[in-house]
Amino acid sequence: MPRPLRILLPHTPHHIVQRGHNRQNVFLSADDYNYYRDNLIHFKEKLGCRIYAYCLMTNHVHLVIDPGDAPDSLSKLMKRVAGRQTRYVNKLEGRSGSLWEGRFKSSIISTAEYLPACCRYIDLNPVRAGMVTTPEEYKWSSYGCKGKGKKDPVVDFDESYLALGKNKSARQAAYAHYVRGTMSEDEIKLIRDALQRGQLTGGKRFRQEISQRLGIHFSNKGPGRPTKQK
Repeated sequence: MPRPLRILLPHTPHHIVQRGHNRQNVFLSADDYNYYRDNLIHFKEKLGCRIYAYCLMTNHVHLVIDPGDAPDSLSKLMKRVAGRQTRYVNKLEGRSGSLWEGRFKSSIISTAEYLPACCRYIDLNPVRAGMVTTPEEYKWSSYGCKGKGKKDPVVDFDESYLALGKNKSARQAAYAHYVRGTMSEDEIKLIRDALQRGQLTGGKRFRQEISQRLGIHFSNKGPGRPTKQK
């Protein structure tokens, strides 16, 4: 069966998820999390990517990445960070084999419509999973930086975040208020389905814009993959 067509765009945020092989745990200790974060920082700087949100769960990771000038920088970042984590864990455990699923999943995000919502979705992952009751309790996500002001070199601030307030404390308060607000089931479903199916996280106009730009038909109505227009 052919792999779904993956589309990556320059200067555009992409929602990424990568899961452990057979849903196995990837992170077992603080050192594991910190090693992954250190490599995110190293390769995003080396490859010119920007990371607007992240959450490292025990058996998968969520990220919002803008690849910058070169779309394939995103794939390079994910491949190199995953490869280093695999070698690190295999060495610790005296084993060999795959740590991750074969491919990460991705969805291009409409910056105007859904970038803030995707960041909120990611920072609320540990809450939805029942691991914590509030996002600030979880150490391995972007919320501590964006909502509480903790220093975190993994995180870059996108324009929608910077527009939340005139100074750092105002932006943090506004973001915390936004994340605490109600996230509708429809919004959660749209973000989740778009990611799982490799579709676009955006409305009809955004899909039409990207379809015309690339000559590829996108539909968010059910399983499938984008197809080249004749």
